[in-house]
Amino acid sequence: MTQVPKHERGEVERLEKLLNKHERGQLHHIDWLDRLAFRAIEQVKENEDRINGSTHLHLVVDLRTFEHPVAFQEEGTNPPIQAPILQSNQLVRILDPEAVRPNPNPSENKHLKLARSVTRGVIDRDLKPSSEERKEIQKILKYPPTWHLSGDERQLLWKFRFSLMSEKRALTKFLQCVDWTDAHEARQAIELMHKWATIDIADALELLSPVFKSDEVRAHAVSVLERAEDEELQCYLLQLVQALRFERSDKSHLAHFLVHRATQNINIASFLRWYVTVELYDPTYAKRFYSIYELLEDTLKKTKLDDKSGDKLWQSLMRQNELTAQLCKIMRDIKNVKGGTQKKIEKLRQLLTGLLSELTYFDDPIPLPLDPKLITTGIIPSESSIFRSALHPLRLTFRTSGGGKCQVIFKKGDDLRQDQLVIQLVSLMDRLLKLENLDLQLTPYKVLATNQDEGMMEFIPSKSLAQVLSEHKTIISYLQQYHRDESGPYGISANCLETFVKSCAGYCVIMYILGVGDRHLDNLLLRDDGRLFHVDFGFILGRDPKPFPPPMKLCKEMVEAMGGAESHHYSRFKSYCCEAYNILRKSSNLILNLFHLMAGANIADIASDPEKEMLKLQEKFRLDLDDEAAVQYFQTLINDSVSALFPQMVETIHRWAQYWR
Repeated sequence: MTQVPKHERGEVERLEKLLNKHERGQLHHIDWLDRLAFRAIEQVKENEDRINGSTHLHLVVDLRTFEHPVAFQEEGTNPPIQAPILQSNQLVRILDPEAVRPNPNPSENKHLKLARSVTRGVIDRDLKPSSEERKEIQKILKYPPTWHLSGDERQLLWKFRFSLMSEKRALTKFLQCVDWTDAHEARQAIELMHKWATIDIADALELLSPVFKSDEVRAHAVSVLERAEDEELQCYLLQLVQALRFERSDKSHLAHFLVHRATQNINIASFLRWYVTVELYDPTYAKRFYSIYELLEDTLKKTKLDDKSGDKLWQSLMRQNELTAQLCKIMRDIKNVKGGTQKKIEKLRQLLTGLLSELTYFDDPIPLPLDPKLITTGIIPSESSIFRSALHPLRLTFRTSGGGKCQVIFKKGDDLRQDQLVIQLVSLMDRLLKLENLDLQLTPYKVLATNQDEGMMEFIPSKSLAQVLSEHKTIISYLQQYHRDESGPYGISANCLETFVKSCAGYCVIMYILGVGDRHLDNLLLRDDGRLFHVDFGFILGRDPKPFPPPMKLCKEMVEAMGGAESHHYSRFKSYCCEAYNILRKSSNLILNLFHLMAGANIADIASDPEKEMLKLQEKFRLDLDDEAAVQYFQTLINDSVSALFPQMVETIHRWAQYWR
């Protein structure tokens, strides 16, 4: 919009200025003369409109005037009404949303400042909550990390902050109550934080989320993480790298902590380097991750780990990049081969023994990217192959320095970051269950994204349920082939059937919590020892390409292998499910915090609406129920899903049954 030049403004603008002065009381009011003047002004406007026609538009900004300065207007008081836009040439009123945005009530602000003043802190120090206030506080402390505290809840926690210092669960909630723009309040909160009871790792992860901006708070979280053993730290490493996005500087406490731990453990060093490498392709944060990559390189080169000098250690990690680059080249060459899968397999083996024969025996051993403790010395061409699928992933057999072998799948053209996240959470949940002495025989195979469209997966010898049923008709017949026992249930060993039942229970619970979709008989795999496991996690958090997905991913053949829905083994299956569900509910804050840290990651099913996806995940834990009610809820889910697999004339059940066809 451009301002109209003075010589084009005309008589109307001069009269408008006089009208404004009249409204503000700057001109003396004489009623009879004012009425005559207003009629004359209207006549001038009409004459000018006839001369100019509709070519000139007039923008009149009407600023409201008040007798006294306005400090505060309550929400909903005299809201301006948006006028309809008409076709005729007349004045149109347009609502300015900024003008009606509610301002903070100055009286409430003043009360809040007085309640949180330094002098008030002396009185608060000795305050103890009443029984009702204590109940309210305990209720607040049970809120999940995604919960937004109300003004009254925040004030309650602040009022009794001193008496809450021995309650470690209260720190994250207390820090949400702080007005970090108030220097005195922030300083007081930091002082209390350092005197607070030591928090758990799960709460430390929450303090690294984007909710908390304070450097002191984030540094405190890092100090808690320093207590974690390497094995536990690796469980959260993927999320801790993502948390670097939320730091205020490139060389933060968190960055230095991660690099320091990398100097003490080859697994952490290798995985940290890969996780950071993948983030270099994100243009928004590339500069930050380049800075951290350089810090990692400089620090590792100056250290000594596992009897290797820093330079040799870094070179061995860089050889992983050379290996993946050569595997990508092989896949490009194979893609151009005309003919079926067998022709492509022949080309793969030809390349490994010919042009790329250096891959058969490495000049220098390479730590396997999937498991850096495993040192590989070459690829065995005769035991390497290609899968029948559109992307033609490679199945490679590596020699190891100890004389053993390991099998790996290498994919190009597929983003494995979502699979990597799901498997990391499966592995974490497996660990949480085992800490409660519940081993559900899960198979958390390893996955590593080495770029945005490439990566490696551990190959687990197994068959899809589709293949098992095609070749053996039933799961029981397949297991009898490996574990026949005439005295055992259904002619197989009791141990094998128990393994199958446990693994079915474990994956049913975890797939339900993570909302994994697109389940079919080709991505449910069975090992010859009876362990069932899931692969291919392209749809999570409730997304599913098929309509009407059942709540539990349990197919008819799995239930039949347990002896049917009335069998003793099926009852044990339900018991394992409910026990696992309640164990994982106890760690819901940890799992939710890990997901929250992934909010900025470019993972398809999270990036679209991270807050909504977090609420979906939170809902699966049913934190409003106690353990007994949660068992009843989960049993109902199982019963409804299993009922859908057997003949019944209910529309919803029919839809769920169709899902598995």
